[in-house]
Amino acid sequence: MRMANEPNATTAEKLATIQQGYTLEGATIELGAAIVDGEIHKEAQVRLPLAMMNRHGLVAGATGTGKTVTLHMIAEQLSTAGVPVFLADIKGDLSGLATPATGSEKLLARTEALGQQWQAKNFPVEFLSLGGDGHGIPVRATITSFGPILLSRIMDLNDTQESSLQLIFHFADKNNLELIDLKDLRAVIQFLTSDEGKAELEKLGGLSKATAGVILRELVTLEAQGMEKFFGEPEFDTAELLRTAPDGRGVISCLELPTLQTKPLLFSTFLMWLLADLFEDLPEAGDLDKPKLVFFLDEAHLLFNGASKAFLEAITTTVRLIRSKGVGIFFVTQTPKDVPADVLGQLANRIQHALRAFTPEDAKALKATVSTFPVSDYDLEKTLTSAGIGEAVITVMNEKGAPTPVALTRLRAPESVMGPSTDELVTSTVAASSLLVKYGTAVDNLSAYEKLNGNTAVPTGDAAPGLPPVPASSSGASQADIDAEARRIEEEILGRPSSRSSTPESYPAPPAPAPAPQQAPQQDGMFGDIAGALGGALGGGLKSMVRSMGTQLGRDLMRGVFGTSSRRRR
Repeated sequence: MRMANEPNATTAEKLATIQQGYTLEGATIELGAAIVDGEIHKEAQVRLPLAMMNRHGLVAGATGTGKTVTLHMIAEQLSTAGVPVFLADIKGDLSGLATPATGSEKLLARTEALGQQWQAKNFPVEFLSLGGDGHGIPVRATITSFGPILLSRIMDLNDTQESSLQLIFHFADKNNLELIDLKDLRAVIQFLTSDEGKAELEKLGGLSKATAGVILRELVTLEAQGMEKFFGEPEFDTAELLRTAPDGRGVISCLELPTLQTKPLLFSTFLMWLLADLFEDLPEAGDLDKPKLVFFLDEAHLLFNGASKAFLEAITTTVRLIRSKGVGIFFVTQTPKDVPADVLGQLANRIQHALRAFTPEDAKALKATVSTFPVSDYDLEKTLTSAGIGEAVITVMNEKGAPTPVALTRLRAPESVMGPSTDELVTSTVAASSLLVKYGTAVDNLSAYEKLNGNTAVPTGDAAPGLPPVPASSSGASQADIDAEARRIEEEILGRPSSRSSTPESYPAPPAPAPAPQQAPQQDGMFGDIAGALGGALGGGLKSMVRSMGTQLGRDLMRGVFGTSSRRRR
């Protein structure tokens, strides 16, 4: 409700409007004190409802206006409230969250003027690095986890090429050719386009040798852009981002991206997978008192620069749908025009730092930015070009889902170091992390590349706990009996006619010799029950077949709207 939305509103009326608009009932993130008619008023505190953080947001402003410090300050308060945070740290400034700040006389004078009770603190930080490119815990993913649809979007394949890539994944799944890294997918495509694999290519149908060649060239391009470091094992479990520290504070996962500007596709791919993986794993949450996780994506313009239409559509879909899973996304960039309109329209919380108007293009961007704010008592064109460092124009979504009054705000100061932590602290934090044991060392397990080249994998340690090795079949069950039973089980589980042909020719042997028997993975849920029951009745051979079929059906069932599939868990 506005009282002071008139040309001659008094300072008291303007203050009353802001105070009323930011008087909230639930837990909040304290942003700062309002500036009205050139004066800071600490009695007019500007806040963001914690429950509305999953309505997403935008932190924008010209270089050097304090955007990174703003997200730093918000991340601290989220952690204190028990909310995990993900930060993409491009400049290296955000590692200072792990180090308490030093209270200078100037700093304390600023915080006193804002009504902020400042106290030096450090926060629980987990340092991550993409594919081990940096000092943090390596973050990797498998090709299977990405799935054909997401890879198609990343490679900007057309519809025909995307369908062809799906057939390639189907062939790999059907023949137990595990797709872990780029060389695995490349090996499968090279096999299908070779003289040896010509028959298999023809059986797939709809996949031409020319199209397979196009996909192969795109894979080479990805490798040239540094993607080979990212794909592999052990795969990072995105549930690690949802952790809290022993004292109840949310863990701040800080992803170091020192080479982002030279490898924007690497970051774009990671973001899409990360959000898609979380979306597939997290249950519907409805309205929560606080989000399960909040993302801050610094230098967000790099996410969209040169992105394909399909990729932009995927981002838009992700932003729209992941809110219901309790995840909030805040884009941090220079101007709102850096974010596509379809995405920008979903960002309910706006923190706009100063803009520059040095060129006609700047002036146009300024007018466009002003037009996105509610009507207010401020002359926003003037305010946005004259706001100081650490000041921002703010409007957020209140607890009733309505926009709060626009308020020029002097922002609160972080309580940890506004800059990088020492290399020694980062190194010791990584060394002490419980994640280092799980993800610190890359492994190259037996997968498609080794099978197609007749190689065996180099031992990388003990196998994960699971069922005992499956003995060779001694039941005398024929291949025809096994095929018939497989079709029956598939029809029962999926509730539709089986896709498996009744002719033995439809089940070609893997194109390379199978590896020596290894410890079989544990099958959970209904597939484990089926394997146990049928294994006892019809012998170990069928039991092994059902496990394999269960893995394939599980992959088919778990592929979501983003083309991702269930992960190969440790």
